[in-house]
Amino acid sequence: MTMNLSMLFGAAGLSLVLGADLTAAPARAPSTAAKGRRVYFGTYTGPVSEGIYMSRLELGTGKLTEPVLAAKAVNPSFLAPHPHREFLYAVGEVWSGPKKGTVTAFRIEASTGALTELNQQPSGGAGPCHLSLDRTGKHLMVANYGGGSIAVLPVLEDGSLGEATAFVQHTGSSIHPQRQKEPHAHGIYTDAAARFVFVPDLGLDKVMIYRLEAGKLIAHDPPFARVRPGAGPRHFALHPSERFAYVINELDSTVTGFRYDAQRGVLQGMQSVSTLPKGFDGKNTTAEIEVHPTGKFLYGSNRGHDSLAVYSMTPETGMLTLVEHEPTLGKTPRGFGIDPAGRWLVAANQQSDTVVVFRIDPQTGALEPTGQTLKVGAPVCVMFLPWTGP
Repeated sequence: MTMNLSMLFGAAGLSLVLGADLTAAPARAPSTAAKGRRVYFGTYTGPVSEGIYMSRLELGTGKLTEPVLAAKAVNPSFLAPHPHREFLYAVGEVWSGPKKGTVTAFRIEASTGALTELNQQPSGGAGPCHLSLDRTGKHLMVANYGGGSIAVLPVLEDGSLGEATAFVQHTGSSIHPQRQKEPHAHGIYTDAAARFVFVPDLGLDKVMIYRLEAGKLIAHDPPFARVRPGAGPRHFALHPSERFAYVINELDSTVTGFRYDAQRGVLQGMQSVSTLPKGFDGKNTTAEIEVHPTGKFLYGSNRGHDSLAVYSMTPETGMLTLVEHEPTLGKTPRGFGIDPAGRWLVAANQQSDTVVVFRIDPQTGALEPTGQTLKVGAPVCVMFLPWTGP
């Protein structure tokens, strides 16, 4: 499966794909949209994966090119791009040993998308599973599932990472006898203004809320929003309007909707819906959640039912209505990504070592397979970036 980047396009293909981005020039010039988007895949490394893989999505057709190895890394299970798009960051989801829990900074080669490692820092705990950056690109935040902790690392001028400026250890438990004996921070997100930080903690059945101030995390008042006991909050998504927020709960296969007061940083619960069809009695855990760029639809992944739950949103209230359950055509869809134009969804089926492309109906949000299924070893994260060239 592994190919070098020149093999991906060939010399002629590279010259076409990497032409200048002249979106503001005359109509005859190729645009960034015409060239497509890079798609990076975070994976669990082992017999079928060596690290982070990259492909290119043609926005007009939804065609995904054969993935190539962009950088070798150990368990880069979640990725986050710098807002200026020159750098990419990855967790190293390691649970034991001298280098347990790391975050690695990479420089993105503009012409090819290859990744060059800049440096690596400790994440502050075992099993880091999620990371994100604030809008300024000056602060990287990481959630440690195994350690039940979170940290903030400064992003230096060259894109590398400094030592942590903040560390918070969660404490407590909830009702699930195996999964909630201790805290398990499972994601970390900021609002658009980078004032507030939201951390769904699976072990506590809480979304912890902090203020981000000069690289420090200050407990907010109120310090958290609750989900129902045993739900197990995993990932979080803000609506583009920032009037609503949604949490996907891993343990009871639900989505909790909140009204969000962006001025006060307060989440108020308003709805809980199942991610599963009526009558399903098999084992299932959820994974990823994303709001469509238009704010009209919401998507969540089911591992076990192996599907994507699709919901429409009522604009005035943010309430969810089920549209469909779409099979992901693979096993254990841990992650997925929606291209920023909102036309295509790429699902990562971890246990079948595949990524599958779906077309998004702009009117209903429903998904239609394009017929493309590509091999990527143990894919768990899908991250879109614009295709750029010299």
